[in-house]
Amino acid sequence: MDKLLNKIIAGDCIEILNGIKEPFADLIFADPPFNIGYKYDKYHDKQKKEYYIDWTKKWMTACNNILKPAGSFYIAIGDDYAASVKTIAEDELKLFCRNWIVWHYTFGQQMKNKFARSHTHIFYFVKDKKQFTFNDNVLRVISDRQKIYNDKRANPEGKMPDDVWNEYPRLCGTFEERTGWHPCQMPESILARIIRASTHEGDWVLDPFNGSGTTTVVAHKLLRNYTGIDISKKYVTEAIKRIKNSSLAVEGEGKLEWTEGLNNELKWFYHENKITTEELMDSEELLGIFTYKFNERMKKVFTPEDITKRLVYLRKSGKLGPLGYSRKQNNEKETSLWESGMTQK
Repeated sequence: MDKLLNKIIAGDCIEILNGIKEPFADLIFADPPFNIGYKYDKYHDKQKKEYYIDWTKKWMTACNNILKPAGSFYIAIGDDYAASVKTIAEDELKLFCRNWIVWHYTFGQQMKNKFARSHTHIFYFVKDKKQFTFNDNVLRVISDRQKIYNDKRANPEGKMPDDVWNEYPRLCGTFEERTGWHPCQMPESILARIIRASTHEGDWVLDPFNGSGTTTVVAHKLLRNYTGIDISKKYVTEAIKRIKNSSLAVEGEGKLEWTEGLNNELKWFYHENKITTEELMDSEELLGIFTYKFNERMKKVFTPEDITKRLVYLRKSGKLGPLGYSRKQNNEKETSLWESGMTQK
């Protein structure tokens, strides 16, 4: 197993995984080619339907064979073959579907003669419907009862995210996160949610279609072991570079500093909660809940003022991302926070 641990390997995932005799993966995330004509480095993404479905069954079977008994298997797929993936998983591999998630994104693919594509399906399967990892405590977000209605009946821990994920935009070519060398890169924030949900630190994450390397990068940042496989040597080389250049999102004990990793974590958490900077600054209660949940996730002790300063800094620097931007302009309170935040690392 050492040849797979924390490695990204060039090769065919079916051949490589069929050569493994012992289950090792706690979590598999697969984002295969959708068979819609994308231009990949070493894969032709326009196969006959029968061939594609047969190939899908082969790689899903190979993945299932190395998934641990209490493991989780997430598959991202487009409309055309979502039904086939679900049928193979349930009827042939005897997996249990816990959620059929829809990732609804902005900046969808525009069409000439039909409605624009603006979503991807993400299936969440497990081998055992009673024995699996699901860390709800690190996934909960501020509920509308807390955010809008100030309802005392609200669960103080927040609510579970919906199964329609619209917090994460599709990565366009102009986005800072986009690598530029892969045609369909997944946002790190989506993989962070999935990896947090279905693994613990030290667990093993597999991506059989590693592509741009997002799964392995985020697994590395969240202190999980990882294995990535891709048929393109170019993609493997670039993904390894991406990991080497990434910082750990979870920092050790010591002085609290806003590292690149913590900035990313705060940005992800901000978008998951679908809350604006003004809403946080205008409500001590909301800001307190937000700060508490962020500290709980990160095992830190940031103050509400630390959080607001950093959010404003990220927003003014253009690093907060395309969602959740403030609607107000020239806010004196925000300007003051921005000026004080500029002094932080």
